[in-house]
Amino acid sequence: MINNTTKFLVVGLGLLGGSYAKALKQKEYYVSALDINPKSIEYALNNNIIDKGSTDDVSLISEADVVIIGLYPTTMVEWMREHQQYFKPGTMITDVSGVKCHIIDEIQNFLRDDVEFIAAHPMAGKEVKGVEYADGNMFLPANFIITPTEKNTEKGIEFIYDLANILRFKRITKLTPEKHDEMIAFLSQLPHVIAVCLMTCKESEHLIAYTGDSFRDLTRIAKINEDLWSELFTINKDVLLSQMDLFMDEFVAFRNKLANDDIEGMKDTFRLSTKRRKEFDK
Repeated sequence: MINNTTKFLVVGLGLLGGSYAKALKQKEYYVSALDINPKSIEYALNNNIIDKGSTDDVSLISEADVVIIGLYPTTMVEWMREHQQYFKPGTMITDVSGVKCHIIDEIQNFLRDDVEFIAAHPMAGKEVKGVEYADGNMFLPANFIITPTEKNTEKGIEFIYDLANILRFKRITKLTPEKHDEMIAFLSQLPHVIAVCLMTCKESEHLIAYTGDSFRDLTRIAKINEDLWSELFTINKDVLLSQMDLFMDEFVAFRNKLANDDIEGMKDTFRLSTKRRKEFDK
């Protein structure tokens, strides 16, 4: 499926797009890029992250066998709508977006029949943004989620497995878009909400003098890209709200155990928490 003549185009040289480009270049694939920021293109060229780049050269689109879109979800939809005319027949297209249901449906409803969009979510990231922080090894410990629909072909699914293996993801999983958005709401979006609320619920000017590892670990992801995450939360609002309600029910239940001096109840919760967390250490 992917071979040494395959040409990749990365659209959007942020952290993830840049890391895809860098990882592919490390494997000696040909990689081009489009980005609205000329400084990002310049940096990527000067640091051997891409072979060719531009802010507006649509010929890069028609040259590519694979297009990897590293844009925000709504921007990605509009970019594909406006630029699909430049895809050559047989082009495989994928994304890095953290939400799937509404995005995939919209794209697959208008996309040309002679190209294929196969959605995927690299479960990797850092609390920084920009191609300057691109890391070709970032995917080694990470999970990769593929979210095919009935409109995807076996060839498309084989392609995305191939790409994930080339990028050296630790574990590759296939989920429906609906199941993906439910899992991501709990495993990624809810933790970000909790971290943000921990940082904002109490005046923190002097907390740095007293804090320990537990608070630092819990709030690491509170350094957040407000544009991206507000978009992700809004697109996945109904599912995220249900996961927030689930957490609040559990939080209130634990608060009641403490308020009622239910020591055994708290110990039961601690034991269950410890048992489940140990599964992640295997």
